[in-house]
Amino acid sequence: MAAPQSFVPPRVRPSRPTRTFTVAQANRALPLVTRIVTDIVRVNADAMKIQSGMELTRDSKIQTQLQKELASKATRMTELIAELNSVGVELKDPAIGLIDFIGRHQGHDVYLCWKLGEESIAFWHELQAGVAGRKPISLLEETAE
Repeated sequence: MAAPQSFVPPRVRPSRPTRTFTVAQANRALPLVTRIVTDIVRVNADAMKIQSGMELTRDSKIQTQLQKELASKATRMTELIAELNSVGVELKDPAIGLIDFIGRHQGHDVYLCWKLGEESIAFWHELQAGVAGRKPISLLEETAE
């Protein structure tokens, strides 16, 4: 059986963040967001390794230890996601560090899309479009509330 691609902790908040960002505000938040997302990606990778180890062993003592380690990773992931949410950012993919800020385009909400490793906010997409619908930030027509 193939291992899952990412560790999914329980949701911290059921709704999306309510804060709206301009591109400039989102870019100013990136140093803090980058630190948090870097930790999320690392904890996710650690949890995936633990899950793989659990699938490979039949030893109950090892299973018990791995379950404790996985629970610890889940707790840490929940804390990191809550920290990210407190900034006003929504985590989309913990394996690659994909996040969204809420922005405005022509009078309606859109996502300002960023992925770990990108220097700045370079893309945006409609709320239902997903990452496949990313458009260059140069096409964004920011509007105020």
